[in-house]
Amino acid sequence: MSITENVAGAWAAEPVGVESLTPKQIVEALDRYIIGQKAAKRAVAIAVRNRWRRLRIPEAMRNDVAPKNILMIGPTGVGKTEIARRIAGLLAAPFLKVEATKFTEVGYHGRDVDTIVRDLVELAARMVQSELAEKVRGRAAAQARERLLDALLPGPRYPDTEEARQRRQRTLEKLGQQLDQGELEASTVEIELEEKAMPMGIAAVMGGEQMDPQFQEMLSKLMPSQQKNRRMSVAEARRVLTDAEAEKLIDPEQVKRLAVERAEQTGIVFLDELDKLCGPPNSYGPDVSRQGVQRDLLPIVEGSTVQTRQGPVRTDHMLFIAAGAFNQSKPSDLMPELQGRLPIRVELDDLTKEDFVRILTEPENALTKQQALLMQSEEVSITFSQDGIEAMAEIAYEVNRTSENIGARRLYTVMEKVVEELSFEAPDLAGRAITIDGEYVRQRLAEILKSEDLQKFIL
Repeated sequence: MSITENVAGAWAAEPVGVESLTPKQIVEALDRYIIGQKAAKRAVAIAVRNRWRRLRIPEAMRNDVAPKNILMIGPTGVGKTEIARRIAGLLAAPFLKVEATKFTEVGYHGRDVDTIVRDLVELAARMVQSELAEKVRGRAAAQARERLLDALLPGPRYPDTEEARQRRQRTLEKLGQQLDQGELEASTVEIELEEKAMPMGIAAVMGGEQMDPQFQEMLSKLMPSQQKNRRMSVAEARRVLTDAEAEKLIDPEQVKRLAVERAEQTGIVFLDELDKLCGPPNSYGPDVSRQGVQRDLLPIVEGSTVQTRQGPVRTDHMLFIAAGAFNQSKPSDLMPELQGRLPIRVELDDLTKEDFVRILTEPENALTKQQALLMQSEEVSITFSQDGIEAMAEIAYEVNRTSENIGARRLYTVMEKVVEELSFEAPDLAGRAITIDGEYVRQRLAEILKSEDLQKFIL
């Protein structure tokens, strides 16, 4: 049995990493990074768990169980994208975020909705390639070491005389010891690499994204491989050669099969700004394209087959999470058929001042923790006092309330204004300990907060 067969045998059709996570555990994991929005977290957790459950029911019934696609309704910056992104990372699932407004109806200039599926499958292929490469890393590293030694000691690999062979072998052993001990990392070596590229003329005329996937694959096979010599450090050469050897050890057909399988069974597509596709059913103007995009999206969300570079891909069991603010429209303005394919509706809450305080302190990636670590790299210790955190939260909340409400994203702007001068002066403040309290925050934002007009443009 080949090494690629051994690797492939370890893979299963079910979602990676989800088998041991209950909905409650998924919500707890999301709580580490996202504040509030319990309803949305529960809906996503249940939808993900249902895909795991579907794989454990009789096969005769399995294909009839449709995914529980979700429509998230709420203003910008309240956590819609972050929930979907975190759940995909938690499950090691292919995740693609697309803006619905980037697509146009067939016949109009713009992206074809089928590229959603193609992009998702390419993401899955890169994930599979990376994971399989990691499994053969040891063998690839050993083969890369042999190629590196040959490059460090050019000349005939098998000399004519026994004495020359023994001399070469002793030199190789000595070089091998130095290589293993890291003594040659900075040395320069010339290595031969195989490169394959599509002629620029064809790529420019055809357009890579709009080219038929099967035609792309046919062209890539027809392109002759070229051997090119490159000079680089031993450390970089080891990495490049290891990657090249790992790629040789992986069966591309296995990658294609597993990528398609993973995209079909665990793929997550996040359709943002879906509300922007709502509009009156006019027979002319831009609304024709909006309605057309909905019609084009419908087969993909319902379940259809899309041709990709990795082979035909079924979308029947991909999870689609759509989102929109729906300020000037409502979900019922969508096509009835599309509404029916988004059966789970969750409304996300506006963020309060108390939510902002929690966002600044509780998540594992909280902004205050990020800034403390950034300043620590300059040997500057900064501490955010409770009243300083509350001042930033209050200012962000008030600006959201009186001007454009952009949710938690407002905290990024407030934080950057607060630490702007400190970040600039940090290299000269090594060894200092600084506390950012309420007075410091208000002082840094005083000029900005004087004018409501400036709030709209600066904050």
